[in-house]
Amino acid sequence: MLDSLNSLLGRHPEQVKANVEIYTWQTCPYCIRAKLLLWWKGVNYTEYKIDGDESARSTMAERSNGRRSVPQIFINTQHIGGCDDLYALDRQGGLDPLLQQTPGIV
Repeated sequence: MLDSLNSLLGRHPEQVKANVEIYTWQTCPYCIRAKLLLWWKGVNYTEYKIDGDESARSTMAERSNGRRSVPQIFINTQHIGGCDDLYALDRQGGLDPLLQQTPGIV
C-alpha cells in the first residue's frame, strides 16, 4: 500500500542511498521547507536540532565553511548549503543523482 502511494506521489525512497544530514532550528521556516523537499524525495535524514546550542552551531559552522545560518545541509559529507541552495540543486537536476550515490562514493 505504502509503495503504491509513494509511486503515485512520485516519491522513490528506495532510490535514496545517500547519507543526508541537516542542521535546523525547530521553528525556522527555511528548515521546514528544506525538510519538506527531502521528505518528498523519500530521504531519511539525520537532523541536528541546534536551537540555543552554541557548541552544535559552532560544529555546523566548521563543517559549512563558516556559515552560521540554518539550515545547513550535507549529502555524503558534501556541503550543499542552505534551503535555497537545496532547491536550486533540485531545479538544476543535480539533487537526485547525489541522493542515489552510496556514502563514500563521490
